[in-house]
Amino acid sequence: MRLKVDNEVCQGHNRCKVLAPELVDVDDEGYAVIKGDGTVPEELRGKAQLAVDNCPEFALSLEED
Repeated sequence: MRLKVDNEVCQGHNRCKVLAPELVDVDDEGYAVIKGDGTVPEELRGKAQLAVDNCPEFALSLEED
């Protein structure tokens, strides 16, 4: 499972970074950046889903490998 961000949609609310700091960081302008290649370890799937569910712009998504 991979976490992805649509940079055209992200508005920099940063909820994702608060909810899943192991998976998401922000760039210098405050927009979401997925850490690493986006692979979500099993133990972080709940946090990843929470970040996706709480993105007000629907910029985050989870995709099966």
